[in-house]
Amino acid sequence: MSVSGEQLKIVKLTASFKLDGEIDENLFKIYKEIVNELLGHACSKNITSFKRLKAEKYRELREKYPELPSHYIYTACQMVASIYKSFRKLKRRGKVRADRPEFKKDVVMLDDHLFRLDLEEWSAIISTQNGRLKLRLLHGEYQEKFKGWKTGQAWLVKKGEELYLKVAFSRNVEVTKPENVLGVDVNENNITIASPEGFITFETGEKEIRTGYFVKRRKIQEKIRSRKARSRVLAKYRERERNRVLDIYHKVTNEILEIASETNSAIALEDLSKIRDGMRYSREMNGRLHRWSFRKVQEILKYKAQLSGIEVLYIDPRKTSTLCPICGGKLSPNGRRVLKCDCGLEADRDVVGSWNIRLKALKMWGVSVPPESPPMKWEEGRLSATIVSYAPKAADSQNGSLIP
Repeated sequence: MSVSGEQLKIVKLTASFKLDGEIDENLFKIYKEIVNELLGHACSKNITSFKRLKAEKYRELREKYPELPSHYIYTACQMVASIYKSFRKLKRRGKVRADRPEFKKDVVMLDDHLFRLDLEEWSAIISTQNGRLKLRLLHGEYQEKFKGWKTGQAWLVKKGEELYLKVAFSRNVEVTKPENVLGVDVNENNITIASPEGFITFETGEKEIRTGYFVKRRKIQEKIRSRKARSRVLAKYRERERNRVLDIYHKVTNEILEIASETNSAIALEDLSKIRDGMRYSREMNGRLHRWSFRKVQEILKYKAQLSGIEVLYIDPRKTSTLCPICGGKLSPNGRRVLKCDCGLEADRDVVGSWNIRLKALKMWGVSVPPESPPMKWEEGRLSATIVSYAPKAADSQNGSLIP
């Protein structure tokens, strides 16, 4: 497959800045009152339209809160329309029992009339009921990349005593038309890719890491009686677990992007948004799979790909690990994680999954590729992948050896 040319795509990312300074707590209190009043009105009249909500409540709320800049009413209407739409969907699916949603968070939505950002001076000017405040932005290497990007909406967030400004950025990125596709199969303990030149399995060891920290948290809950002390220790280990897993995710996704760039390939992922709806295994297995953060690694890969101008596709995950990529027949188990077909194919289920993902993506583009053509690497009659390991060396999660 070869398609030439380039196109511009808008990439949107969000960055969080810690604010050095204080904002009157009444701003969060007033905004919460406005949002909950609007939610009550939206529920009573079944309003999901921002325009209608604004038309019916804007003047009334402006008179009730004259000291507040008018665009706070505007953003509150936007937020309520979004919240109520989501609430109705969840209600129809039977996932909420409440009659109406309630807004409890210390979050204020800002538009371009309510804040100004200066990434050269690393400061933000925010309009409040007491006038405009200039606050310093605490930043790191990640935030540096957003210089020159266009700013959109923002959210002022209060967490305990700390203030954060979350800003939506966008910019145009040149996307080169790909010549091929990488099939990426995200699994609990590895990420396997099918490229034009072969298969690679990146071992993440996520299952061992998650299980090790799960066992550690259980021990902490049993030994530490003080609720405050227990919460502090648990938070510390949660952060350590998150950082270890994220570090592996970033290393693996960087490798995948390098391969995609070298082969001028798009990246194909499974749409796993509904995977947890069908989990009906044992209690232990359900808990393990719920701890698996498959969406996170996909999000990291997607945003890095977008920044690099690499296209990302999502395909239907059904039957990617049960059908033969050569003849389309049903695969049967042949040992631990190995599948075989009557046509002679024998391969690891993750290799089969990544291969089928790649083939599905090519079919989405209307490209006909013989399934039996590369990528493949035969060893002793079995289709195998090159192994690249990022898993921790200590594999005994039961004695806590994975916990630093």
